[in-house]
Amino acid sequence: MSKYTTGEVARLCGVTVRTVQYYDTRGILTPSALSEGGRRLYSEDDLARMKIICFLRELGLPIAAISQLLSEDDPGSVISLLLDQQEQALREELDARQEKLEKLVSLKRELRRLEHFSVESIGDIAYTMTSKQKLRKIRATMLITGIPVTALQWTAIILWITKGLWWLFVLWAVIAIPYGIWISHYYFSHVAYLCPQCHSVFVPKMKEAFWARHTPSTRKLTCTACGHHGFCVEVAREDSAK
Repeated sequence: MSKYTTGEVARLCGVTVRTVQYYDTRGILTPSALSEGGRRLYSEDDLARMKIICFLRELGLPIAAISQLLSEDDPGSVISLLLDQQEQALREELDARQEKLEKLVSLKRELRRLEHFSVESIGDIAYTMTSKQKLRKIRATMLITGIPVTALQWTAIILWITKGLWWLFVLWAVIAIPYGIWISHYYFSHVAYLCPQCHSVFVPKMKEAFWARHTPSTRKLTCTACGHHGFCVEVAREDSAK
């Protein structure tokens, strides 16, 4: 039966000599024999075992898990569990990398929109991106609570036109006015604004924010920190929508 030195095993398995030696120290690849000069010698079975170890390492299984598997009298009883655990770990790693990729793409997209770049601009974009999830929750709350009021409005209008039931429209108005006041207060008590000039996050007076010109993501306000008047980026307050 053929015997292989450490170097030959390393070459046949595509790893370094140090890797083979490391697996020996971990007790998962013990040489079958020693030469007269004390060199490690590996058998065909050892080589096959090394190839299995390398394959499992390529799948990302940790050394401890491989050692557990190889030492089992009934490896079939644990292999499925180990593979399921590794699959879950890899999926979580993929999700984490996908999230990082999406952040990177978003950062590049936002940077292309800037007229003047500065290091502080990256901080502004990072703050805005972190805030987006909270803003979505705030706006979802507004949408969900607004659906019944809107449905009542259109029902009242249709019935007034078709049936002459004007009182339903009055009922809607009685409900809609307090709702409008409440939802406005809710919204502006959960958002703040990021000044593009001094990079401060500030909270304007509700009256100013309510009547200010705005886009879906910005509002023209006066920064309370530096006095800059212009479009500021809307963000969620730190203590909102947790």
